[in-house]
Amino acid sequence: MKTIDELLAEGVAGKRVFVRADLNVPLSGTTITDDGRIRAVQPTVEKLAAAGAKVIVASHLGRPKGAPDPAFSLAPAAARLGELTGADVAFATDTVGESARATVAALTDGRVAVIENLRFNPGETSKDDAERGAFADQLAELADVYVGDGFGAVHRKHASVFDLPARLPHAAGDLIATEVGVLKKLTEDVARPYAVVLGGSKVSDKLGVIDHLLERADRILIGGGMAYTFLKAQGHEVGSSLLQEDQIPAVLEYLRRAEEKGVEFVLPVDVVVSEQFPDLKTKAPTQHSTVPAHAIPAGVMGLDNGPETNKLYASKLADAVTVFWNGPMGVFEHPDYAEGTRAVAQALVDSSGFSVVGGGDSAAAVRILGFDENAFGHISTGGGASLEYLEGKTLPGLAALED
Repeated sequence: MKTIDELLAEGVAGKRVFVRADLNVPLSGTTITDDGRIRAVQPTVEKLAAAGAKVIVASHLGRPKGAPDPAFSLAPAAARLGELTGADVAFATDTVGESARATVAALTDGRVAVIENLRFNPGETSKDDAERGAFADQLAELADVYVGDGFGAVHRKHASVFDLPARLPHAAGDLIATEVGVLKKLTEDVARPYAVVLGGSKVSDKLGVIDHLLERADRILIGGGMAYTFLKAQGHEVGSSLLQEDQIPAVLEYLRRAEEKGVEFVLPVDVVVSEQFPDLKTKAPTQHSTVPAHAIPAGVMGLDNGPETNKLYASKLADAVTVFWNGPMGVFEHPDYAEGTRAVAQALVDSSGFSVVGGGDSAAAVRILGFDENAFGHISTGGGASLEYLEGKTLPGLAALED
């Protein structure tokens, strides 16, 4: 896999360099609520611009239905990239149409443009190779060189991720190189003890990674909505908590295998419960209480780890040399149910081990809860991509960058 530094050594001055970034940032209207993914690709964009390239940045945002939708425009991301780089960033209002062609043609050496949301074109996500390839052909006409730096999308077999690199000389950006290097630390010659913290809403989202980590981890700590399926599998009542009953057989098998292999499975011992889900817009205070995890009353739902669980999890992470965390411990967006997630983040900050925050909601939680990103070993930009890498899957976007 060619690096961007090798590409720069060959010379990019005057060349049109297509950077497949991940600008899939959360928006409130047109306001970006977390610009972490834009800041993550900023070094690659600045490095190329400084070398005299004409930089074309492209990305998806959200899940538009293959047609333009103002709610998913990349215009706010383009504006934020301009603010971060301190340079004027041009913006094309389409992907491969008249605006994109004119915007790219107007670029001078060292300048940057962002083209509109790639998913506004149905060819980007098409499962039909010919349709995807036709869109990749149109994108290729805009550029001379391809740089893949959207780690959050490398697990997708999409036109700009998988098909386009085959049509242009290509290299991996700094972000992808960093992400892959970090993930290798979690899969090859791992420093131990190796602890994994998994949260989020559904067990089904984590089945593959749990299966893979049972062969590698020393401890697996479970929280979030998925914990209640584990508790139910152990025979405990979970009230009206989130539950995937169809996953109980798989969970029981994982618990059996963990015991067989000597992998410590850690589940909540107390949880914070309420009769109703909190209002995340107003964040109004709620009626809630803490109950033992094995005795959740009927009519209430678990929404966060309790204080004893927070202490337990902190103790299980204190001596870990390597930690991977993916998924919040509760509804961290509401202050009444943020302490479990905060406690895990604080335990990673306090640990002297190498900690990896596995993207998605976990990365957002770190920022929303006010933690210094530099206090963690690495904060990934791609939750789904990180999980699939840890599952041992071949990621299309990485395979496409291999020479």
